[in-house]
Amino acid sequence: MENIVEVRNLTKQFDGFALRNLNFEIKKGFITGFIGPNGAGKSTTIRCLMDLIRSDSGEVRLFGESHDDHTADIKERIGFVYDENYYYEDLSIEQNKRVLAPFYSQWDDGLFCHYLRKFQLPADRRVKHLSKGMRMKFSLAMALAHHPQFIIMDEPTAGLDPVVRRELLDLMQELIQDEEKAIFFSTHITTDLERIADFIIFIYDGEIIFQGEKDEFTERYVLVKGSADQRSLLNGLPVIGLRATDVGFECLADTMQIPVARLQEVWTEKPTLEDILYYTVRGGS
Repeated sequence: MENIVEVRNLTKQFDGFALRNLNFEIKKGFITGFIGPNGAGKSTTIRCLMDLIRSDSGEVRLFGESHDDHTADIKERIGFVYDENYYYEDLSIEQNKRVLAPFYSQWDDGLFCHYLRKFQLPADRRVKHLSKGMRMKFSLAMALAHHPQFIIMDEPTAGLDPVVRRELLDLMQELIQDEEKAIFFSTHITTDLERIADFIIFIYDGEIIFQGEKDEFTERYVLVKGSADQRSLLNGLPVIGLRATDVGFECLADTMQIPVARLQEVWTEKPTLEDILYYTVRGGS
């Protein structure tokens, strides 16, 4: 599997926060989900990938090249979709396209019009008059019209209604079918990733906690439940983020630290991505 992105020992220091020695890959032909709580470092990592901010140390390579020598070529091959709107509010969709299209040598007007029809977007509508869902679809049309090989989505489904979210997820799966692209999908809506992601990168407090296949990630952990009387069975075990009440408890366990055989007397089940995220954060705090 070819890596479109390779990050090695990426470090970026801010007042009160730091990315610390990040190492990960993003593979061609797959959707990689990027999860973590707010403030974990997701957007900062994406800005480093985009060369919007410079790392203090480490290496970022996209398509085998670094931004130091090939940033224009790299950015030509990236489609970026962001939760916030960065287009000209008082201009129409068509006017925005005329401003931005000349920056891309591979811009395809026919493909852009295809997405406008597909998304039912009126070209003469001003951006400020678009709904949240329509803005996201417009952003997608702009991002995809220059035939990007690497598509970065930073919280694209936040605030969208279920129908638009489902349409967006279906489109992402369509885009990846030719196995020539990679999608990097940063979100805190973990149910979206359970539906479409192939790989997961989990970042917490500026560090990578896990990276690998989604199924490997969810199978590594078990959700442990039991009565209040059974809570003593956990004594001495390194469980993650215990939540206890007067009648029972629930927590997360890492099977690499606690063999499932040690938990036979309590109820265990496969956790969701949200469970893993929630208990990791709860345990860390």
